[in-house]
Amino acid sequence: MQNPQISIVIPVHNEQEVLEILYERLTKVMDALNRPYEVILTNDGSKDRSAEMLNEFHKRRPKQFRIIHFNRNYGQHMAIMAGFEHVLGEYVLTMDADLQNPPEDIPKIIEALDKGHDVINTYRMNRQDKKWRIWVSRLHNYFRTLIAPALVMKDEGSMLRGYARKIVDFMASTKETSTFIPALALTFAANPTEVGIAHEERAAGDTSYNLYKLIRYNFDLVTNFSVVPLQVFTMVGILISVLSLIFVVYLFIRRLVIGPEAAGVFTLFAIAFFIMGFIIFGLGIVGEYIGRIYQEVLDRPRFVVKEIVEEDRD
Repeated sequence: MQNPQISIVIPVHNEQEVLEILYERLTKVMDALNRPYEVILTNDGSKDRSAEMLNEFHKRRPKQFRIIHFNRNYGQHMAIMAGFEHVLGEYVLTMDADLQNPPEDIPKIIEALDKGHDVINTYRMNRQDKKWRIWVSRLHNYFRTLIAPALVMKDEGSMLRGYARKIVDFMASTKETSTFIPALALTFAANPTEVGIAHEERAAGDTSYNLYKLIRYNFDLVTNFSVVPLQVFTMVGILISVLSLIFVVYLFIRRLVIGPEAAGVFTLFAIAFFIMGFIIFGLGIVGEYIGRIYQEVLDRPRFVVKEIVEEDRD
C-alpha cells in the first residue's frame, strides 16, 4: 500500500457535536488536493460518543482514517505526540477538532511545505473568541517574547500548523512528559515561516479550555523553554536583600541618634509581608520547575494507548 504524503493529526476530547462536520469538511479539502493522505485522530479519553464516531470514520475510509484511543485523558499535546509516533507522511499537519481553524486553509500549509519550509506556524486573523480570551492571548504573547525571545511566533495558540517529517521525528524522540509542541518544533527548525489563517467560532459544542487550563498551558510553555523566571526571581531577590540591608543599617543608626521609637512599626510589617509574599511566589516558580524535573526522573510513560484502529498495512 502506498504511504501517504500528508498526515493530519487531530486530538479529540468530547467533540461529538462537531465530528461529523469535521469529517465532511476535512475530506472534501483533502480529496481536492489529489495527494495521498491519512488522518490520525487521537481519542483523548472522551466520555461522550466521540470514540464510536471515530471508529465509524475508520469504517468509511479504512485506508485514510486511523484512530488512537487513550485509556484516559492526557491532554492535547500528548494526544498530538501519540499521533506523531504513528505518522507515515512526509508532511505532518496538526489541527483542533473544533473547526475554529478551518480545514479550507490546509492548502496554505501544504504550499509552504512545498517551498521547503520545515515548520509552518500560523496566526489567527480576525479572531472570533471571547474578548477575555483574546486579551489573555495577547498578554501572554507579549510576555513570551520577553521570557523566550528565541521562540519567534505571532500566535502560539493556533494549532493548525505544518511540519516536515524530520521535525516530527525529532519531537517524538524527546519523550518529554510535558511540553509545548509549537515551541518545541522551533528548537529543531532550520527554515520556519508563518502563515495567516482564518478563524471561526466553534461549529458546535463547548470548549474544554477553561481559565485554569489556559494558565497551566502557559506554565508548560514558560517552564519548558525558558529559565528567565528563575533568573528574574534571583535578581529581584538580590535587590531586595541589598535594600533590606540598607534599611536595617538606617534603622540602627536612627536608633542610636534618636533612641527607641514606636512609630513606623506598621511600615516594617508591610515590608515584611511584601518580602514574605515575594518569597512564597518565588517558591511557587521553583516548584513548577522541580515538579517537571520530578516527572521526567520518574520516567513513566507519557500516555497509555488503549487501542489503535487501523487497516493492516502488511
